[in-house]
Amino acid sequence: KFDGPKKIVVEGKDKGTYTAKNYIIATGARARSLPGLEADGKVVWDYKKAMTPDKMPKSLVVVGSGAIGIEFASFYHTMGADVTVVEIMPQIMPVEDKEVAGLAQKMMTKDGMKILTEAKVANLKRNSDNVVVTVETKDGKKQELTVDRVISAVGVIGNTEGLGLETTKVKVDRNVIGTDEYSATAEPGIYAIGDVAGPPMLAHKAEHEGVVCIEKIAGVKGVHPIDPRKIPGCTYCHPQVASVGLTEAKAKDAGYEVKVGKFPFIGNGKAVALGEAEGLVKTVFDAKTGELLGAHMVGAEVTELIQGFVVAMGLETTEEDLMHTVFPHPTLSEMMHESVLDAYGRAIHF
Repeated sequence: KFDGPKKIVVEGKDKGTYTAKNYIIATGARARSLPGLEADGKVVWDYKKAMTPDKMPKSLVVVGSGAIGIEFASFYHTMGADVTVVEIMPQIMPVEDKEVAGLAQKMMTKDGMKILTEAKVANLKRNSDNVVVTVETKDGKKQELTVDRVISAVGVIGNTEGLGLETTKVKVDRNVIGTDEYSATAEPGIYAIGDVAGPPMLAHKAEHEGVVCIEKIAGVKGVHPIDPRKIPGCTYCHPQVASVGLTEAKAKDAGYEVKVGKFPFIGNGKAVALGEAEGLVKTVFDAKTGELLGAHMVGAEVTELIQGFVVAMGLETTEEDLMHTVFPHPTLSEMMHESVLDAYGRAIHF
């Protein structure tokens, strides 16, 4: 831990006091815990325990439908478990575009997963080898579910405790260390990267932050800070969900007049040939300038496709550039082209 801004005290095998010109805090995050939903590693799991189960549960409730919750729900459902997802918000994956999240929910429900939105866990009764979960919906109705296990997936929280940050000028707000665009904290010489520096809490964001931070410290010329709007998000469930930039709703809230394009998987030959004909590619443009504001996808392999739109946004590509780009056939990527064309009334393969 820090003992003032210029030295750290290490305990354990290599105990001692160490000094350096610069320090990078990369302590990550841990599962958030809500009262009554505390993980015990036996019948109530956090995400770490859910990755290393002692046995495969036949039934479980997943509390929370963010990326972590939906990924575990999808995995265990695929493995044959009877899965129920409980989400307090009106839609699953609340940060995603409403239309894309809605289609994902429809596909998951069709596949047999149970999803309860605008609902909360009112009570947990822990038994030796199962849990009785009382779920309350927004209209006050309650139902009891008896399941083998519960996965608490209500978010993560930065590991800021016990670091001695109070002996420095580093500012911490709700377990997030405040930084500038180059990961510098309020204390000169101390930086923070990754989950502990705040959302989006994604591995690829943390990795790129580390590169930018160290290049800035090393005095590399032309270092560009990360634009949070251009960081892709991927949810590795079935169906896959991927996005970058603003949702349609957030673009409108930000004052943009938008043009929206959509293209369904059923209109793509490769998707049909793969047996994956359900899904959607959606693009959001600034109607005045043609700037690509966001892209949102649900369906097979969309986590591999999203980088195309990430590159396009990074290059400040307009709708005209994208419409004139030749996409190979037969590929799933053709749907990206078609969604752009559709935003301007020029889709071909409907």
